[in-house]
Amino acid sequence: MSTSEKARGRPTADGVRAALEAASCETERAKIRKRVTDPHTEVIGVRMKTVFDIAKDRTPMPLDEVDRLLGSDAYEMRMVAVSILDFMARSRRCTEADRAAMYGLWMRRLDRINTWDYIDRAAPRVIGGYLLDKPRDVLVDLARSDDLWHRRTAITAAFSIIRAGDLDDPLALCEILAADPEHFVQTNVGVALREIGRVDRSRLEEFLGRRGEDLRAHARRVARTALT
Repeated sequence: MSTSEKARGRPTADGVRAALEAASCETERAKIRKRVTDPHTEVIGVRMKTVFDIAKDRTPMPLDEVDRLLGSDAYEMRMVAVSILDFMARSRRCTEADRAAMYGLWMRRLDRINTWDYIDRAAPRVIGGYLLDKPRDVLVDLARSDDLWHRRTAITAAFSIIRAGDLDDPLALCEILAADPEHFVQTNVGVALREIGRVDRSRLEEFLGRRGEDLRAHARRVARTALT
């Protein structure tokens, strides 16, 4: 952490910004700019390993400061935010109250978690991990959203549920999203199908058989390894 953060006794969004700016370079900014499609998103220009190191160094962080990070227009600031949430969710010290608070923050800030890599970085543990022992109607609602990032969040959150051996809800999500027109949704439906097959191949084959040739063709397109 920076000297100012240590003086305050906690990591801050301002300290994250200072650390990112200190590590920025034009070459990295140009590389990231090519894959950040939203022209309104600021790119500071920091290597992902450095971004993750900055996040890890500031974990845990008070959620009000994580919220400030999510409010930033800078790509790397929001990546630090979701990375901190992921590191916190992985910690053995993370309590049920902590998990509920992180889940609540994510859901309030869905509009700010709007790239594939933000979602993949933390949705499995922050959303899926929290919902392991809870009703999951919210994932169905997200899967039926008009927003492609909400739909990707739904199926990506299901990864932790699949790994826990609970396949009913993930299969229901795959059914909703089977014919999704968006590549960014299809790819993670494919991952989910592959992981379901690893847990219980017979459930996968039953599901694909029930859904018919359309889903089998979809599975071949986005998740060939699910059937091998």
